[in-house]
Amino acid sequence: MTPQFGTPKATAAAAYAEAGVDLERGYEVVRRIKDDVAATRRPGVMAGIGGFGGLFDLSSLKYREPVLVSGTDGVGTKLFLAFQTGIHTTVGIDAVAMCVNDVIVQGAEPLFFLDYIAIPKADPQIVSSIVHGIAGACSESGCALIGGETAEMNDLYEPGSYDIAGFCVAAAEKSELITGSDLRAGDVLLGLASSGPHSNGYSLLRKVFFEDHSYTIDSKLNDLDRPLGVELLEPTRLYVQPILALLDSGIRTHGMANITGGGFYENIPRMNHAYGYSIELGSWPRMPIFDVIARESNLGTEELHNVFNMGIGFVLALDPADVDGAQQSLASQGVDSYVIGRVTEGSGVTLTNASQPAASPHTTEKTTDATDSTGSTR
Repeated sequence: MTPQFGTPKATAAAAYAEAGVDLERGYEVVRRIKDDVAATRRPGVMAGIGGFGGLFDLSSLKYREPVLVSGTDGVGTKLFLAFQTGIHTTVGIDAVAMCVNDVIVQGAEPLFFLDYIAIPKADPQIVSSIVHGIAGACSESGCALIGGETAEMNDLYEPGSYDIAGFCVAAAEKSELITGSDLRAGDVLLGLASSGPHSNGYSLLRKVFFEDHSYTIDSKLNDLDRPLGVELLEPTRLYVQPILALLDSGIRTHGMANITGGGFYENIPRMNHAYGYSIELGSWPRMPIFDVIARESNLGTEELHNVFNMGIGFVLALDPADVDGAQQSLASQGVDSYVIGRVTEGSGVTLTNASQPAASPHTTEKTTDATDSTGSTR
């Protein structure tokens, strides 16, 4: 009898598919994302996707004493809005932004990124849409997408759901690392405009809008031009290229902060906990989405600034003499910036208003890596 070569393999694949993992779906995902991944290629990349590990040649770059800076994060409960709207590309951008915006704080250039997508069934259209967003954000940030994993786990995840995590590696010249050690009282705090809530506070936003007020993703609220679901899915702004251009211009920042979960109160002091930070309310225009959040949530000023970025997604500490040059550089990169306060003696963040006395400083010591809370790295 002639052996039926290939039959056991086909039988195993069929049994695996019956258990919930379809190998052919996985192969189709790889075929769909191949061009997107290839478009992110940059100097240092040694191989395409398909290997067991992504390869990157650090020696091919300009660094004499390279220091690697890494970051990892996810998108958090903002993903529920992607499930509800069927819009999956923007959360891929969020996955990259939450990592690269952290590593650029220390003046490090993102080199490469890896993604992890956990999904009950690897729908090729959904996964390729997510990766399309990831690849586009990688390209905009100048880093290569050199690897990733799509894991089918139908017993662990509900149908119609998935989770995303990202991991980024960046590099900086050792002598040029930004550590906050140059910070001084009197430095100016320059705030860079955000694109919205970014990827933080979404457990609270979903409770306020969809539970407390019973709005839907299609609700049209006063002051918002787009349906609520689309407005809340606005992706996190990528700050890498504007910051790299600023640093290349010769302006030395004394400290930087990515305003993620924990808002102003937790993130700005991470520049250097030995100083205080006075923030002047009203020194930047507040985006309509934050007016709506304030109105619908009834949260106070301190509470809002303790959770959300309130329209300021990134903060620089600069010598006063460098502010004009920094704003010109950022404007040339399409980023609006505002003088929002000063570095002071003391500790914590103080919110001030031109018509009101300064509030007591607010300090916090909590740290966590949850995207919906503080965004700190373990």
